[in-house]
Amino acid sequence: MEKIMRKTKTTRRTKNDLRIIPLGGLGEVGRNMTLLEYKKSILIIDVGLRFPEEDMPGIDYIIPNIEYLKKRKKDVLGIVFTHGHYDHIGAFPYIIGHIFKKNLKIFASPLTRGIILKRQEEFKGYPKPRITEVKNGSKINLGQFKIEFFRQNHNIPDNLGLFIETPVGNIMHTSDFKFDPHPINDLPTDFKKLKSLGERKVLLLMSDSTGAEEEGHSLSEKEILKNLEEIFKVAKGRIISATFASLINRIQQIISISEKSRRKVCVEGYSMKTNIEIAKQLGYVRAKKTTFINSKQIKNYPDSQVTILCTGAQGEARAALMRIASKEHPFIKIQRNDTVIFSSSVIPGNERSVQIVKDEILRQGAKVFHYKMMDIHAGGHGKKEELEKMIKIIRPKFLFPIHGQYSMLISHAELAKETGIPEKNIVLPENGQIISVTPNKIGIEKERVASNYVMVDGLGVGDVGEIVLRDRHILATDGMFVIIAIVDRQSGKVIGSPDIISRGFVYLRESKKLLKDTRKRIINIINRATGSGGAVNWSYVKDELRNKIGQFLFKITKRRPMILSVIIEV
Repeated sequence: MEKIMRKTKTTRRTKNDLRIIPLGGLGEVGRNMTLLEYKKSILIIDVGLRFPEEDMPGIDYIIPNIEYLKKRKKDVLGIVFTHGHYDHIGAFPYIIGHIFKKNLKIFASPLTRGIILKRQEEFKGYPKPRITEVKNGSKINLGQFKIEFFRQNHNIPDNLGLFIETPVGNIMHTSDFKFDPHPINDLPTDFKKLKSLGERKVLLLMSDSTGAEEEGHSLSEKEILKNLEEIFKVAKGRIISATFASLINRIQQIISISEKSRRKVCVEGYSMKTNIEIAKQLGYVRAKKTTFINSKQIKNYPDSQVTILCTGAQGEARAALMRIASKEHPFIKIQRNDTVIFSSSVIPGNERSVQIVKDEILRQGAKVFHYKMMDIHAGGHGKKEELEKMIKIIRPKFLFPIHGQYSMLISHAELAKETGIPEKNIVLPENGQIISVTPNKIGIEKERVASNYVMVDGLGVGDVGEIVLRDRHILATDGMFVIIAIVDRQSGKVIGSPDIISRGFVYLRESKKLLKDTRKRIINIINRATGSGGAVNWSYVKDELRNKIGQFLFKITKRRPMILSVIIEV
């Protein structure tokens, strides 16, 4: 595969080249955002977020860097969304204020539009966007770009691929997709439509790579439905099913099986309740009026007649399942006859969190079912057979693997080679690199745009960087050691004994000798630094304290706490 990378040569662009700029989604799962640029016109495809890794304490989300767009705000024609998962729409509220203008056109399918607008209500003071609904077969013109939307199977309804006519040739963006002959709450893949698109001479195929390392064909939702029905048949008590709030098709399955089993459904989790309400209004979730109950009503029904549908399948600390498992939920506690279903795969990086919540549930006597035990979850991404079939149907001249970890992109590129696409016609850029496309060649420019992580922490967007994260790691691993010394303004000598505050480093009551020796060193360091008289450089004194006390503490404890010093002159 190194050959493909070596043959993806840098190229010089001309004024008539189409430029494709990925701001996220390459070498990672999530944060999907891509720009198509022709001359002075920019089209944005998706505005997604990704969830933080375990080594990012306190971070809520990671979003794309849009510095390039801020400088080109007047050139942005519009935004098109493929579907309603947060890795494709979640960063929208954080960036729309920076590129918003009155004539900005935004397009999304009905469900995607509903989820975006509902979430936007949480962001007070931000511009309220106007989003035009599109559906399978819709066609729009945005400057030099003519876009046709076509239906694709995924694990959320209203998922749309994009066929984009540009001045240099036709571009096809698959969105996230799989080929499902028997989907639930959706129509099967329209192969006739795909073949007709392939006959229109696709210059470049931008294709989902998330399942590219997995052999075979993805599971049909029909198989998942059968296995879920088996669990419901044997369950004697309550069923607690945890899944993604955006996995509307799976949510409909659980509701339908519950109704068939004469069970009431209690929905827990803010995002789950919100998405179900939107999907009900649009007809994507169907249920009897008497099916739903709230958590206070659960006690009014036998356990065998209750299903709890909740968020938390990824072990999220604030999600409903974690609150139930940790006994923090006011009305729902795990019981011995409960059956808990994890109906989702584990996102890379969440393995430990998921294991913790599973173990806690098992300790309380409930049964646990997850996708490694039986087929109760099907991913929304095509595996090797489907990706190969897509390439053969579309027959593109060039291929750009999108959406996935680097190993997934590599695997997809290898698959394309096997189907007959020459190495020189496959690009494997990184986020921020610029792909230049003409009717005859594709390459990567030397120029790059900013594509680093922008981290969201509470109300702060982008104010937490690598230095802040490093400090959080130090605080989490070795703690904090605060020195407070009072110094006589005239003599420059320390008055009394310095105060010391330790958090997460040592327990002060059991470390009296260490503290005594540390205080002596603090006094000596300050007195030596101020002993020559004249003006004192207190920044230098604080640096000396940090360095020398740090060395001493490491020598004694083999720990490196964050050292903060406060010097008060009186």
